[in-house]
Amino acid sequence: MGIVNLTPDSFFEGSRAEKSLDKVAELVRSHITYGASILDLGGYSSRPGAAEVSIQEELDRVIPAVKWISSNYPDVLISVDTFRAKVAEEAIKSGAHIVNDISAGDLDEEMIPTVASLQVPYIAMHMRGNPQNMHKKTSYSDILGEILYYFAEKLEQFKKFGIKDVIIDPGFGFAKTLEQNYFLLRNLHQFQALSLPVLVGISRKSMISKALNVEASEALNGTTALNMFALCQGANLLRVHDVKEANETLKLYNTLYP
Repeated sequence: MGIVNLTPDSFFEGSRAEKSLDKVAELVRSHITYGASILDLGGYSSRPGAAEVSIQEELDRVIPAVKWISSNYPDVLISVDTFRAKVAEEAIKSGAHIVNDISAGDLDEEMIPTVASLQVPYIAMHMRGNPQNMHKKTSYSDILGEILYYFAEKLEQFKKFGIKDVIIDPGFGFAKTLEQNYFLLRNLHQFQALSLPVLVGISRKSMISKALNVEASEALNGTTALNMFALCQGANLLRVHDVKEANETLKLYNTLYP
């Protein structure tokens, strides 16, 4: 899954395409050339402490890009990275195929019924709070057990509404400390108990840059190392800024485990 950030303030500058369709086109062509299966478009930065964005601004950022990609690359899957039902609905109607929600429906009560009515795959991520306050919500008595229970409850809710295709995302970097992120990654195989595909999004995140004492721009090597570990732990989908390197990692993994 190749990241296309349609925001001016995402933490990694290299993924930003903002409102320019020329920049979107350049990034999209690169991702597709290097083998992205899915393009993940987001118009609301979810980095810690990110600024609030109105629904209209998010729509203005996302919808033109969705329409352009679906028109020029009709065979490419498009995921819309949003926690707002209105944005999800408009994006799907404009040509997107998947909803990727960092809040698993917790930040907009209309999201789950909307996804159910659209009958599209739903990526549900674990997070506490919202991007503005999640860094204060890192106290767990049993982080792995609590997140597994969270997803078990969510899956019951999704089932009641009729959502059939679900991918889970443990939410690395969202309401988790550095140590908690690595604990979850070491225990990623435990999420196979839910019998659903698992998405891992650790690309260039602070769990890498802080551990290596580098900037996000220098965290590609660390990202590659941890993506390989995530695959070995059972990850089914990698959400990345650098598609070429991630695809090479996947090819080597498949060579190791044919």
